[in-house]
Amino acid sequence: MKLINKRSLSFNIRGNHFEWDRPLVMGILNMTADSFYEKSRVQSVSDLLEQSRAMLLDGADILDLGAQSTRPGAKRISAEDELSQLIPGLQALRKEFPGALISVDTFYADAAEKAVENGADIINDISAGTIDSRMFSSVAKLNVPYILMHMQGEPSTMHRSPVYADVVGEVMEFIKLKIRQLNDLGIKQIVLDPGFGFGKTSHHNLILLKNLERFCEFGLPVMVGLSRKKTIQNILEVDSEHALNGTTVMNTLSLVNGASILRVHDVKEAVEAVKLVMAMERSEK
Repeated sequence: MKLINKRSLSFNIRGNHFEWDRPLVMGILNMTADSFYEKSRVQSVSDLLEQSRAMLLDGADILDLGAQSTRPGAKRISAEDELSQLIPGLQALRKEFPGALISVDTFYADAAEKAVENGADIINDISAGTIDSRMFSSVAKLNVPYILMHMQGEPSTMHRSPVYADVVGEVMEFIKLKIRQLNDLGIKQIVLDPGFGFGKTSHHNLILLKNLERFCEFGLPVMVGLSRKKTIQNILEVDSEHALNGTTVMNTLSLVNGASILRVHDVKEAVEAVKLVMAMERSEK
C-alpha cells in the first residue's frame, strides 16, 4: 500500500524555505478553559512553554496555538479577547523557541494580522473566511501559509443535525471555490482541511476519511484533525481521555490515504505513526 500524496511539503515563511519529504505533526495548544479535551488546555504562559517544549522534544513540526474554543456548542469570544490570550503566549513562544514553526488558530482577520506581527508563521482558519470576510485579503497581505478548512455552520450551531446529499462532493466543491478565491488574491501556500467533526456526523467523518485521497487531487497538502474527537469516542464508547488508541488508528489511516499534516494532542504517538507508515512506504521501493 502506498501513500497517495507523495508531493514534498514546502513553505516559504519570512524569507526562509522549509521543505519536507514526509508528513508533518502539528501539536495542539489551547489557551482556553473551554476546549473539549482537558489536557490540551494551558492556563498560563509558563504552562504553555512547558507543554510546547515537551511537544517539540517529542518531534512536533508545528505548534498550533488557539484561544477560541471551537468545540460543538462553543460560545464565540471577540477578537480582542482572543488576542489578550494569544499575544502573550506568542511572544513567549517566539522568545523561548525562536526556530519553531507556529500556527495560530483564528477566524478573525485582525487577530491573524496581530498574530503574525507577534511571531506566528501560519494562519489556521476553521471558517475558510466565512466568519470574517476580510480574512482572505489579510492573508494575502501577510503572505503566510493558510490552512483552509470546511465547516458547515459555525461552532455554536454546527452540531445540530448536519445534512449532506454527498458529503465528499459538497466539501470538495466548497474547497474548490475557496481555492479559486485565494488564488485570485495571489495566495498559493494553501493547506486543505476537510474539517472532521465540524458540522459532520460520525458517519460523514468516516466517509470523508475513506475518500481522503480525493482531496489530494487539488495538488495541495491535506491536514487531518481527528485527535480524540467524538467520532472516535462514539465508535469505541470511550471519552476523550481514553481515545488515544483510536486516534492513532485514525491517524494511521489518514496517512495511508494521503494526509500531509496530522493535527494532534498527542505528538509522540503521531510521530511514531508517521515513522511506521513511511517505513512501509520505503519498503515497497
